[in-house]
Amino acid sequence: MKKFILSMACLGLSLTAYAQNEKDSVKLDQYGIKVDRKPLITEERNGILVMESKDSEYKIWFDIRVHVDAATFWGQDKDYDPIGDGGSIRRARFAVKGQVTPKWYGEVDVNFANGVVELKDAIVRYTGFSDWELQAGNFKENFQLSRNTSSRYQPLMERPMMANTLGPSRSMGVNAKYQKKWLFASYGLFFHAVEDAETRTYVEDNNKDYGRKEGLAHTAKVVFQPLYKNSDASLHIGTAVSRREPSTDVDPGEYGGVRISSRNATSINRKKYLDTDVIPNVDYSLFSTYELAGHYKAFRFETAYVQDNVYILDSAPSTQDKSTKKFRGAYVMASYLLFGGKHNYDYGGAKFNQITRGRSWGDIEIAARYDYMDLNSGGIYGGSGENYTFGVNYYASKNVRFSLNYQYSNNDRYANGKGKLYVGHDVYGNPTKDPSQVTESNGKAGVDYNMLSARIQIDF
Repeated sequence: MKKFILSMACLGLSLTAYAQNEKDSVKLDQYGIKVDRKPLITEERNGILVMESKDSEYKIWFDIRVHVDAATFWGQDKDYDPIGDGGSIRRARFAVKGQVTPKWYGEVDVNFANGVVELKDAIVRYTGFSDWELQAGNFKENFQLSRNTSSRYQPLMERPMMANTLGPSRSMGVNAKYQKKWLFASYGLFFHAVEDAETRTYVEDNNKDYGRKEGLAHTAKVVFQPLYKNSDASLHIGTAVSRREPSTDVDPGEYGGVRISSRNATSINRKKYLDTDVIPNVDYSLFSTYELAGHYKAFRFETAYVQDNVYILDSAPSTQDKSTKKFRGAYVMASYLLFGGKHNYDYGGAKFNQITRGRSWGDIEIAARYDYMDLNSGGIYGGSGENYTFGVNYYASKNVRFSLNYQYSNNDRYANGKGKLYVGHDVYGNPTKDPSQVTESNGKAGVDYNMLSARIQIDF
């Protein structure tokens, strides 16, 4: 009898402990609803903080980068507009990324550079179909290789002029992507850009005050990747096209037009020498690009050509030149890791990825690029310019990099910043902003100058 009583007492204690454990394991959210629970493993992976469930079905991580830049300028004509030396927080990015199920992914990426808040990415992605990826939100359109490759993995501090100007960047829309073995293909339907408060105000004002519809954009890209089996080498042969109607993400007074402007591949010198001003009564713009790139171990190369055809409405006033405007840009670039490092290519994104350093102390990379852009066409004189850029990078770790760039910029007489900048001297030797008054007998036409820039970069 005593044994029976003792056994029942033990059983009772066990049941009480089990009930207490069950009670302790039940968690409620702020609305009193029972929630599912999974313990997470927290660890650092290549300097990135990652929290992941044991079954790897749930994962969340932070993606943060800081780019601190400074630059000095010299060599421009003493009679031209001065260029101020300076520094800036080029990027201060904070992103939260989450794989919430094996098939669903989400991301929010915000930039706080120089105290200005700007939305970069806001993504919802589904990968439940074999070799396919569906995505919605605000993100980079699959168009240019240089634009799609992350700023963390650019051999030079700034992208070429055409990458920032001739072609789309981030827009709100939906996109379908297919990638398998040697083929990458993408198609997306896009609306306006989502950037900052000013852009959003423009969109809302165009809608509220004028009832204007969103201009649609269609962007498609195909890339052939024949060396997909080789981890030491890649070959990227790509082409893309983007047809874009005028968007509502501009000042209401400029709606229906297109303006193309660019700096000389620098963020410190804020002067936009190349500027078409607003081209009114645009029917649509048609961008096209052709690109060739690849790598073999320590060597990497890229080259691309972009053209932007701007078509004018037949209903435009007879006083306007209705010919198709054809703006162009191109670049060629190469880089080399000196101490046994290796470049890496991301087949799923059709872009370059983080390098592999060759030594325990890091690696050193040398890079060179020529880029050119021409915004003179069909009665529009937005100017043309070219840059010769040389760079050295020291990769101290997977997350820390130091960069030093030298650049020589050469602009033509029409690159006068929409009539605001001096570009030469007239017959009397006086500085002038009017290209038609420039005479080269009193000096070279167009603004030319040198730049030396530096960056400290950290990603974590």
